[in-house]
Amino acid sequence: MSVCSALLSRHVAAGRPRVLCGVPGPLRHITSAGAAAPGTTRPAEDPLWEAEGHPLFSRARTGPFFQDRPLLKNPFLEDALLRGYLRRHLPQEAAFSDLCAFGERVASEVDGWGRECEVTPPRLVHFDPWGHRVDHIVTSPAWRRMKDLSAQEGLVAIGYERPFGEWSRVYQMSKLYIYSPSSGLYTCPLAMTDGAAKVIQSLGVSWPVDEAYSRLTTRHPERFWTSGQWMTERRGGSDVASGTETVAVPQGDGSYKLHGFKWFTSATDADMTLTLARVQDREGATTPGSRGLSLFYAEVSRDQEGQLKGIEVQRLKDKLGTRQMPTAELLLDGLQAHRLSDEGRGVASIANMLTVTRIHNSVSAAAAMRRVVQLARDYATRRTAFGKPLKDHPLHMQTLARMEVETRGAFLLVMDVCRLLGREETGMATQLDTHLLRLLTPVLKLYTGKQAVAVVSEGLESFGGQGYIEDTGLPGLLRDAQVLSIWEGTTNVLSLDVLRCVARSSGVVLEAYFTHTKSLLAGASSVPSLAPAVKAVDGALSGLGEFVQVAAAKPPSYLQLAARDLAYSLARIYMGALLIDHASWEGASPSDTYAALRWCEQDLCPVVTKKARDWYSPNTPPLDAALVYDQPIQD
Repeated sequence: MSVCSALLSRHVAAGRPRVLCGVPGPLRHITSAGAAAPGTTRPAEDPLWEAEGHPLFSRARTGPFFQDRPLLKNPFLEDALLRGYLRRHLPQEAAFSDLCAFGERVASEVDGWGRECEVTPPRLVHFDPWGHRVDHIVTSPAWRRMKDLSAQEGLVAIGYERPFGEWSRVYQMSKLYIYSPSSGLYTCPLAMTDGAAKVIQSLGVSWPVDEAYSRLTTRHPERFWTSGQWMTERRGGSDVASGTETVAVPQGDGSYKLHGFKWFTSATDADMTLTLARVQDREGATTPGSRGLSLFYAEVSRDQEGQLKGIEVQRLKDKLGTRQMPTAELLLDGLQAHRLSDEGRGVASIANMLTVTRIHNSVSAAAAMRRVVQLARDYATRRTAFGKPLKDHPLHMQTLARMEVETRGAFLLVMDVCRLLGREETGMATQLDTHLLRLLTPVLKLYTGKQAVAVVSEGLESFGGQGYIEDTGLPGLLRDAQVLSIWEGTTNVLSLDVLRCVARSSGVVLEAYFTHTKSLLAGASSVPSLAPAVKAVDGALSGLGEFVQVAAAKPPSYLQLAARDLAYSLARIYMGALLIDHASWEGASPSDTYAALRWCEQDLCPVVTKKARDWYSPNTPPLDAALVYDQPIQD
């Protein structure tokens, strides 16, 4: 019997539950004569209750009832959509066995490490006991175990080993999808590590980065490196063209010394980094704008006295979420670096990095949704209210079902973009695939980031007051989800990126989108149960096409005002088509059909709906501004 089969059999019989957000090892309750087992009450005739005071509250003084907590079970075995998707597209026993075994480890061991990372956040030690500046970022043992685990499990390496050809990215991201909510945010340094490896690979694996590439993609913990991504400065985040002030001073040996201030550096305990800077000429002048930016590689190291070479850590950021991960402000004071890109081609050189990191961001978004749904549905079998379990309350099940539909749409869009990336990397991509990857990457990131916040917030509500209590571990899911719509481009920034993508391709990316979406619908034309969904998506697609034609004749400001709604429309229509396509294959379940139908009942094309209400007219911006800055009427 295979590992996967054995675990599946055990899952069907009983499963191996893990207490949500528990620390490693079993959790124990202190038992007294006045205490009852969780979820139970003592019989009234039990003589132990006849102590001084009220019989139900003696000794323990907390009452006889303890609510069972939700249990985290193997996230691979619990996810019907993930397993169904892989059965359809990657029916490899080796992949299933690995994901089964990894899911079991996540539930029984890794999730406890993630909780330890949360309750033991990094801290910065500026000086040693004798007054020497050391700038040590002290992380928890669990955070360091996450690094070893990431190497052993090939969480970056799989994308470069490509054991399943064009489906290797799907396999890698499936593993990260299982891991992400339990990772203690270690998926963030992994995203930047993967992005750095992608950039190095695209520019050429040669000196001085050949050793670094080997370390970024290894499975050996003792050699494994993570990479930072130091782009954001005080003047701006996404606007690197005008916001980057760091300068690179050429050295006689061909290297550079970097001088500048990096305002937001995630996973600051990385072993190396990629960063942008402006090369100074002999007179000390630099070129402004994006034309003056070049991409540099630097290693993070210390001298014999233990001081960082060319770096001072000013402080760690005090963040809403992602507290498990060190994020710092850094002064670069002569950091030795090597230029990777041609001079002035830094922004173009990080395009591949942005594709990879945005996909990672979206995997984390879909994974957060899946995790809160998994826990909420388990809790619904354990929590009783108004005389019956939550699972027997139709309104509660309706709410969880709506969360499930959102999660399914997000998952299928994530995996489709991973599929496109895998095809591109293995030389199998058609022109249509390439255009789709360019258009859908920003759409995917912006839409799933917003979905995650909404779904996780709804999920916390399903636990009632316990969803608001820190030591349950549940609030951290929401705090961490909030970064997903901010990091690597906010919703508005990415919506404008979608417009740039359309303009630079002269609309070809949209033609690819319409062509492929119609082909997905065509495959379901013979499935009567999906006819309402097909009709809804087809109608929305037609409306979108008409909008694009009208908008093309308008001033650029018209589309800029519609950019966010346009991106939402692209996401919803395409997700609907993917849900329909998945529901039409021979191995689909009735739930796959129901999810597709439910998704397609919403407004799939909000840009058309709002156009009809004149939201994008030239009169709207001044009215918006007047509303935002409304002043009281003076007497």
